[in-house]
Amino acid sequence: MNLRHPQLDRRTFHHLAASTAAALSLRNGPLLRAEEPTETDLKFMLGSCLYGYMYLGEILPEVRKAGAIAIDIWPKVHGNQREQLDDLGEQKFASMLAKNDVLLGCITQYALGPFGLKDEIPLAARLGCQTIVTGAVGPKGLSGAGLRTAVAEFCERMKPHLELAAAHGVTIAIENHANNLIESTDSLKWLADLAPSQHLAIALAPYHLPQDANSLASLIRHLGSRIQVFYAWQHGMGCMQRMPKEQELLQLPGRGDLDFGPLMAALRDIRYQGWLEIFMHPFPRGIPILESAAEITAEINRARKYLQSL
Repeated sequence: MNLRHPQLDRRTFHHLAASTAAALSLRNGPLLRAEEPTETDLKFMLGSCLYGYMYLGEILPEVRKAGAIAIDIWPKVHGNQREQLDDLGEQKFASMLAKNDVLLGCITQYALGPFGLKDEIPLAARLGCQTIVTGAVGPKGLSGAGLRTAVAEFCERMKPHLELAAAHGVTIAIENHANNLIESTDSLKWLADLAPSQHLAIALAPYHLPQDANSLASLIRHLGSRIQVFYAWQHGMGCMQRMPKEQELLQLPGRGDLDFGPLMAALRDIRYQGWLEIFMHPFPRGIPILESAAEITAEINRARKYLQSL
């Protein structure tokens, strides 16, 4: 049964209350619990889709093992953990978060789009989640004044949706993506400059941008606090066709050619307080990036240690 407005047990209620407080502190200042990262630490979030269609009961115990404190749940086709939430019901899902001491950091919802989140926003709020990632809507392939105008029009169309998000304490983060209005460096800058509310943010994906470390670092400094999610994700050899696993894994930090040093320095310069998600896509979508949950977690830890060494 899908419990849209669950009656939470005491333990789960207190976890959700703590989750909301912790999420606020991640954004605004030092965390409440001593064992959590400090204000200057990176806040790692684990993408559920890295584990394919594995059951949330298998994935959630891996979050802390991977050095993360939160999970980003994805729907089909990349994962199916958002659908699992519906199948489990909100109370059961929240109790699983509590059992594993994990925050719901983000819900990724490309299929719904930025104008289709009227039900997702209150659901996120009920679960202590303050971030929803989606894509933009608008014309593609623009540049110059035409691009600026299109981004401004998108921001204007977003206003009623941002009012709903603000009322629930949720931020809508737009990922830069190929074949999208928000695709290029310039489009990201215009979005950051024209966004009418702090509840409209950016989910920055270096994979979809030119693989020049210094240019990416400069972009990070320009976008500043508008970045809500940073995907530690490089292009490598891409993710659009079948290839040997060692080539597919070149999307991950420390494996491909992109030097993440300048990017991490830029994040430090802006005192980045958003989520950092180590990321890649497998081919075909919906499969785990490696065969077992333990192998996936070990690979994420390798990438995390590389990033933390920079």
